[in-house]
Amino acid sequence: MPAINGAQLKERIRNLNSNIWFDGHKVTGDITAHPAFKGVISSKARLYDFQLEKEKLELMTYRSPSTGDRVGRSFQHPIKKEDLEIRRLATQEWAKLTGGMMGRTPDYMNTALMALSASAHFFEGKNKLGLNIKSIYENARENDLTLSHTYVTPQVNRSLGYLEDKAQPISARAVKESSEGIFIKGARLLATQGGITDELMVLPAGGKFIEEDYVYAFSIPSSAENLKFVSRESFVYNESHFDHPLGSRFEEMDTIVIFDNTFVPWERVFLYKDINAAIQLFNETNFNSFLYHQALSRQLTKSQFFLGTAQLITEMIGIGEYHHVKEKISEIICGVELLKGLLLSSEMQAEQNKAGLMVPDANPLSAASLMFPKLYPRFVEILQILGASGTITIPTSNDFNSEVRTDLDLYLQGADAGAEERVQLFRLVWDMCSSAFAGRETIYERFFFGDPARLSVGLYNKYDKTPYMVMVNDLLNS
Repeated sequence: MPAINGAQLKERIRNLNSNIWFDGHKVTGDITAHPAFKGVISSKARLYDFQLEKEKLELMTYRSPSTGDRVGRSFQHPIKKEDLEIRRLATQEWAKLTGGMMGRTPDYMNTALMALSASAHFFEGKNKLGLNIKSIYENARENDLTLSHTYVTPQVNRSLGYLEDKAQPISARAVKESSEGIFIKGARLLATQGGITDELMVLPAGGKFIEEDYVYAFSIPSSAENLKFVSRESFVYNESHFDHPLGSRFEEMDTIVIFDNTFVPWERVFLYKDINAAIQLFNETNFNSFLYHQALSRQLTKSQFFLGTAQLITEMIGIGEYHHVKEKISEIICGVELLKGLLLSSEMQAEQNKAGLMVPDANPLSAASLMFPKLYPRFVEILQILGASGTITIPTSNDFNSEVRTDLDLYLQGADAGAEERVQLFRLVWDMCSSAFAGRETIYERFFFGDPARLSVGLYNKYDKTPYMVMVNDLLNS
């Protein structure tokens, strides 16, 4: 099956029947109609319809090297710098449809699979599992599968000396193996869209490499037996796009993943009990560089969405003449241009890796991954300041369909717009900076790639500072 449309996506997710728990109950029936999941599934379906639109088909898809069918662009292995540009443009086209508010659009994990599959030779260690990642990738590419993933362990005890009791696993570990496969027991955290994607990819958890039982990587159907997803509270207040323009559409849902002696066939495993491979996994495959590139493309679009919203506030209530307003919007402009420059720099300095892929330069991408978690809360704060009480005085769509509308039309009008148009904008601002959805987005972006302190140390350790020390010494010795 080539690249799919939205109806096909919904039908597949509807037929999964994954074991998903929400608010104390197991979800039964049509999950695509469930209030907590309906919005995000419909939004993803819109992405799949978009990729098949006549004027977008060439950008959003490419010809499969094995079948010649049109398949998703994000599966393509970039061989030259122009391929990275096309990948960026395709990512940003999808991001525009969500305002960058969905961190797990399908191209994120498609990119992960692409990077891993190109380095299949790396997984030919003591278990000879390299061909498995290639077949997993090719199956996903040819069938346009969606994936969620997880590699975070439960936050029970983060002290350095903590070791778990093997008799009662908390962090998911391999507890048994047979000639047919392995069995996993325990939990993993924060599988975004867990249970509502075709497959779940599980990668080695950081900090657990000292024990072989924690070292594995595989991808299995979300409907696998003895696999359970426990959802958090939904941030969909109601389904009105007027009242909650972001939450009603893009609430992705995060889940705890519970493995209860879950069986994983060997053909779905591509790394097992190879500690050296687990430690080198992300560097050898350039996994992080490709994911940073995809994420930064989205985050740049999201920043531009904030910039546009800030300017609309300014014009809606006539505050553009004030210097402090221009100063604050200029902060967002600086953030946009900074991220844009780092993204383009990563492409300009790209080099081929051992697998023949054109890899965006990690240094500007790493810098962006550290800068954006600091920029984003400030963008949120600026919208709160510009919107002020306007982000609180936000009647609902039902109010505008009631007899109080005449009052609202008078008292909530904008500088050059009617009350309904003004309130619609400010309800968007609320959903961007103050709602439960907005709070989750801020935390999500803060820790998108993990602990910022750890990421900072990683950049410091890897960054070649020698040429700059030489430059200083040359001046001192001249």
